[in-house]
Amino acid sequence: MRFLDLAATSAAVAATSGRRAKVELLAGALRALDPSEVSVGSGYLAGELRQRQTGVGWASLRELPPPAAEPTLTVTAVDAAIDEIAAVHGPGSQARRRHLLAALLGAATADEQRLLVDLFRGELRQGAQTGLLADAIARAAEVPVTAVRRALLLAGDLRAVALAARTGGAAALAGFGLQVGRPLAPMLAQSAPSVDAALQATGVPAVVDVKLDGIRIQVHRNGDDVAVFTRSLDEITDRVPGVVAAVRALPARELVLDGEAIGLDTAGRPLPFPQTSSRAARRATATAATSADGATAADGAPAASAAADVAPLAEATALTPYFFDLLHLDGDDLIDLPGRQRWARLADVVDGSLLVGRVEVDDPEQAGAAFAAALDAGQEGVVVKSPDAPYDAGRRGTAWVKVKPRHTLDLVVLAVEWGSGRREGWLSNLHLGARDPRTGEFVMLGKTFKGLTDELLRWQTERFLGLAVERGDWVVRVRPEQVVEIAFDGVLASTRYPGGVALRFARVLRYRDDKSAAEADTIDTVRALHAGRLTG
Repeated sequence: MRFLDLAATSAAVAATSGRRAKVELLAGALRALDPSEVSVGSGYLAGELRQRQTGVGWASLRELPPPAAEPTLTVTAVDAAIDEIAAVHGPGSQARRRHLLAALLGAATADEQRLLVDLFRGELRQGAQTGLLADAIARAAEVPVTAVRRALLLAGDLRAVALAARTGGAAALAGFGLQVGRPLAPMLAQSAPSVDAALQATGVPAVVDVKLDGIRIQVHRNGDDVAVFTRSLDEITDRVPGVVAAVRALPARELVLDGEAIGLDTAGRPLPFPQTSSRAARRATATAATSADGATAADGAPAASAAADVAPLAEATALTPYFFDLLHLDGDDLIDLPGRQRWARLADVVDGSLLVGRVEVDDPEQAGAAFAAALDAGQEGVVVKSPDAPYDAGRRGTAWVKVKPRHTLDLVVLAVEWGSGRREGWLSNLHLGARDPRTGEFVMLGKTFKGLTDELLRWQTERFLGLAVERGDWVVRVRPEQVVEIAFDGVLASTRYPGGVALRFARVLRYRDDKSAAEADTIDTVRALHAGRLTG
């Protein structure tokens, strides 16, 4: 297939507002791909390069060579060229990579250059999200969309699923199962303003789990091999040795567990979330090495002193795992079993000291007592669950409903303003946006600089300068990638912002590195809060 045809499809999808029309365009392109191109081509339509790391940064894409007058590139040729770019390393690699990139872009027409730049930058936002592509794969291969969605959840690889659907149909899709060692999208919970509302969704009897303010973990064990993954399916095994040791000690050969990891203080109460997340974050060591006056080893502090600071912090914030679900046990997949059966087998395998607090309830009074007890213990809230529901991987249904005592939204940072006074030299005031599910773009809701500690100010200045697309003397506009959890007191009508609404007394709770921008809350949710159709 000509790469130009794929670029034309991408442009047409971006210009089309209707879901059905988008699906038809995508399905047509998937049908036109040769079987050998399906894996790569479906990834391009999703905005993904097969080569996760290419070494091509924003600076390399600022000045493009003149576009080719005639199209000559194919999907296969583009993939091979990117392969060659990604493989460059060693002395002289920067010049060699620039040469190869210029050759690829110089062979591309203007439309092909636009698609290539968006793919390299990870900025292809045309509305072709996973849900649309699942429908398109099903349409192109003439298989049930439910089979495609289930395979996507279990495989976690859109390209592999697209290829299986095209070449093997429904039978090939059925071959995707839960594989120990390969993470699957976790089951998610809806939100409710109260335990009464949560019970209306789940029905009774129900179970009420304590909602820990930790990091979501999915732990896979095969013999002595243990792998730990985050909510976003990133592997963090090396950074949570306590979790690995706890799971390795369990009386089973194969396990897939769902749970939370949390830091505890000396009294056994949960540490603030930033301390928990810093232990599992890639930047934990750098943060730990910061001295009291803000100097780090890289800034001139003695390396031995910085290293000495890391050890006590690592020990103090070691994470303890608590599990609430069991997805696989010694060769048996359990995700299709009712929760009650999964949880019974979980209790047989995992010691009670490592289980999330859980109580079965028959009425709102019992649920309310469990909610109050969770808050008194310093936890975030509760999750009310239907004991009859299967584990619906990757879905946010009514079987699990979370209840927290405050209004919160997960929003995306669109720009940041330079601070003044004590905050001079730091990026401070955040411009917040909610996702528009119809366009894939983001709608600004307001600004906030509340809730930012000095540590967060330092971190976000570095983070957003790295995401900058336009640097002004006052405002730095950034790629809409970073999700931040915002607490607020209500939603007001506003003529100042394009969505017609604004947040009242917005303040930063935490940055959500475990969520992508595609998972941010929508402008529809914000408008529903304003209209009184949601109260939490």
